Amino acid sequence: MMNSWYDNLNKPPFTPPNKVFVPVWAVIYLLIFVSLVLYILSPYKPYQALTFTLLVIHFTANFSWTPLFFGRKKILPALFDILLIDTTLAAIIVLFLPASTLAAILLLPYLCWGIFATYLNWGIYRLNR
Repeated sequence: MMNSWYDNLNKPPFTPPNKVFVPVWAVIYLLIFVSLVLYILSPYKPYQALTFTLLVIHFTANFSWTPLFFGRKKILPALFDILLIDTTLAAIIVLFLPASTLAAILLLPYLCWGIFATYLNWGIYRLNR
């Protein structure tokens, strides 16, 4: 979904080349899937309703970011969206811990990538007001 609009933006240091994004997301989505399966299969799920609610909010925000940023070219709203993604993901990791430590750990690369993506989004906003 990268396009000439994105290619022509000023980008912050450490912005990876476009070809990096697809394989990184493929690995992240695989880790998310395995993590969710481990959580679902866990017999012990404290705060299950809260966890489910946060998952819905998180994935809604996640799937909204690309249309916001690339489709509507709304860099600042996309930044607020990605902050919601990061915040809900951190809470989900904490909530997954008692159910499955491995499920929580598998989400850490996603959180790291999300924080890095937040830096990129913020940098693009800052450099292209």
